[in-house]
Amino acid sequence: MLSRTASDLYWMSRYLERAENLARMLDVSYSLSLMPQDGRGDGLDELAMPLLITGTLDDYLERHGPLHAERMLHFFALDASNPGSIYCCLQAARSNAHAVRGRITADMWENINATWLEMRGIAEQGLGRYGISRFCEWVKERSHLFRGATFGTIMRGEAYRFIRLGTFIERADNTLRLLDARYEMLGEEIDELEERTARSYYQWSALLRALSSFEAFAEIYRGSPRTRKVAELLLLRPDVPRSLRACMEELNLMLAGLPGENGRPAQRLAAELDARLRYTSISEVLDEGLHAWLTDFILLVRQLGNTIHTSYLEVA
Repeated sequence: MLSRTASDLYWMSRYLERAENLARMLDVSYSLSLMPQDGRGDGLDELAMPLLITGTLDDYLERHGPLHAERMLHFFALDASNPGSIYCCLQAARSNAHAVRGRITADMWENINATWLEMRGIAEQGLGRYGISRFCEWVKERSHLFRGATFGTIMRGEAYRFIRLGTFIERADNTLRLLDARYEMLGEEIDELEERTARSYYQWSALLRALSSFEAFAEIYRGSPRTRKVAELLLLRPDVPRSLRACMEELNLMLAGLPGENGRPAQRLAAELDARLRYTSISEVLDEGLHAWLTDFILLVRQLGNTIHTSYLEVA
């Protein structure tokens, strides 16, 4: 497969996954901002969380000034001049899909094209009339439909593998950043008393819901969400679809199935990271320090993404 084609497939799926992740992040932050703040502010700290996680706080402040709920929501959802907005992610995904129209199925193309057309209509209407929660649910629904069309209609060849690579490298990074941000918000030193507060419960529950893992947590563990249990679920459980372990297993599997010698560095790194997670316990993670461990792994996932790009996606 040509590097340009592989790159378009890879980034098409990365942008779609990114749009969904942004919608999840935005929906949870918006919901938490509406709750009583217990003397901790007026809810803007919660709405600023997506800016901090994605590293766009300085860009927002430069363009829009002080934090303002309505401006922040528009900046993340519908701002055509913000490359990190959901609007721009869906636009880029559609552009990539158009470039590889002959390598994806009709169902996939019709889904992503219809999503972009609807997105333009929502942008004209505005979030004030459409509703932020309704918008976030729509983004997630369109992403689910595209993945369903992909899984149900495309051949299990190289195109499928590059699409899956894009999805899971983006998902792994998002899971790490969301967990780190919520942990940092609750504080590095969380004692048993703090763990039992209502604020802690809603923060961890919001994170689990953002990653569609609340039901999995309730099925596996007893009691309220705590740092140890949530971290173990989202980092080391292979049966939770958005966990880091599940993402790395999928990345390792997809890379191992790609032919050629150029991909050996990416294959080796993915296998090393998969093995590291397979044989790491949550006690080891917490002994190292959760924030330090997450920061280290965020860099490793970025390194894997760069290695995939060098191995497969650079256009000669």
